Amino acid sequence: MPQSTLSANRVLELLGRPVSRAELEELLFASKAELSAWADDDLTVEVTPDRLDLLSEGGLALHLQGAIGARAGPVAIPAGTGTVEHPTVLVDATVAPIRPVLAGALLLPPPGVALDAGLLAEAIRFQELLHATVGRDRQAASIGLYSWERTRPPVRYALEPVDGVRFTPLDGAAEVAGPAFFHDHPMAAKYGRFGRSDGECLTLRDADDQVLSLPPVLNGRGAGEVRVGDRGLLLESTGMRPVRVEESVGLMLLPFVARGWAVRPLRVEYPDHVESGVDWVSSRRLPFSAPTLREVSGIALSGRPVEELLAKARLGATPAPDGWWVEIPPWRPDLQTSVDLTEEVLVARGLDVGEALLPPSATRGRRLPESRFRRRVRALLLGGGFVELRTTVLVAGRAVERLGRSTAVSLVNPVSEMFSRARDSLQVSLLATLERNVRNGYPQRFADVGPVLVVDATEPSGARTRWRAGLVVADERAGFAEGAAWVDYVVGAFGALGVREPAELPGTIPGRAARLRIAGDSVAEMGEIAPAVLADLGVPVPVVWAEVDLTTLWPLVRRNGGP
Repeated sequence: MPQSTLSANRVLELLGRPVSRAELEELLFASKAELSAWADDDLTVEVTPDRLDLLSEGGLALHLQGAIGARAGPVAIPAGTGTVEHPTVLVDATVAPIRPVLAGALLLPPPGVALDAGLLAEAIRFQELLHATVGRDRQAASIGLYSWERTRPPVRYALEPVDGVRFTPLDGAAEVAGPAFFHDHPMAAKYGRFGRSDGECLTLRDADDQVLSLPPVLNGRGAGEVRVGDRGLLLESTGMRPVRVEESVGLMLLPFVARGWAVRPLRVEYPDHVESGVDWVSSRRLPFSAPTLREVSGIALSGRPVEELLAKARLGATPAPDGWWVEIPPWRPDLQTSVDLTEEVLVARGLDVGEALLPPSATRGRRLPESRFRRRVRALLLGGGFVELRTTVLVAGRAVERLGRSTAVSLVNPVSEMFSRARDSLQVSLLATLERNVRNGYPQRFADVGPVLVVDATEPSGARTRWRAGLVVADERAGFAEGAAWVDYVVGAFGALGVREPAELPGTIPGRAARLRIAGDSVAEMGEIAPAVLADLGVPVPVVWAEVDLTTLWPLVRRNGGP
């Protein structure tokens, strides 16, 4: 899960009272976060992917204020006063094929206050975390912060010839030409492809032709260098899709709003329309259905108690026909439906399973035979010396693509690239485990029994769940015969015998892979992993993989599958 190391002193400063380690652990455990470590001022917090707002000092403090009862209700987003010019960005039509979307805001400190070192460090740390998650390593969205005092509006976002670009990189001391920057700079090597096309690159320039940044690569000196003491910051995000860009802007407001900074929307003028930007920096209203709350929670909650619990979760609620209207801040993109709000109510209330309704269940008091069958398979692999894994169905897109598994389901709106695909084989998770253990010695033997999603047009969801048992052996002597032997062992343990046939399987060496069939049904796959895949993983030894489809095997061995 995503994690970040925060400043404990800054969190406690906003909280307004001291908190012991035991109390903090309990508060976080009751929410969607977990305390990983606390040493001096370093507070390491781990969260579920939908609560990235808790990975900033400001966001965590606002949440804890509600949890301990120090503050309640929605957090006010000051609009600010004064004569600061309304921020405007002019978007040129040339950016449309590469990175067409831009959103942002102007951030202004409270009167008599300026940007301090602590808030600057928090903002930079949170910015990079959002790049890695919401931004999918800057491909889907990237965030820029600039000094508004050193910027002369309007700002222009355009695609221009690389040969005409000269600027001083944020980490440099001298001006460089565009071609040299893209050829030599490590940031350009990593992210340059997201902002370049056919000898042209994306630029953000102000009215004085000053280069603020080359999105999504690096800021320039001058206005692009945010400094302690600045009294106005321009926040912008560019990307491919509005939803990702707007989410990143909304989340990035959080460290500043928690410290009382004012927010003004960034006006974005496209060639064919104008975005006022008000929606990016304002709370939105979401209907909350009372029947959904009752059906999902199984608890009789209504009226004022629900409003108080939502206030504890730092949300605002007003009565509506058959429910409520709930005020959602821009840094909570995870709240989209009544089911999400039901979860917020239950987390704020504290879960007590003794009070919930127990729905009718065919498995009450006993395990299904098929579940016991899967447990037997898991025990067989554990007894064979395999390290038992518990991996997730959602996996990284890169892990799927390197194996060429084109049938793996893609998520429409994933939280991050790390959870952007639903695996159609345990092979994806098993090889990812090998990649994470390349610094450990060999041989390595891992096994997992878990679900996968297989595309099925006849299902309402477009896919169906199947259970698999998979294993990998990474060893100098690993080969096809070992994988085939383990498949025969697992299948034979239930009195079955199959016929093996050659097959071309994703991620394996041609001619060194096969399927096992029983009564015409394919019940297992096995093979040696291709050298190109091993090189990408960084694994220096041969690897054999095998996988048994337990959903298919169970009906064939039902009589022999009991405990």
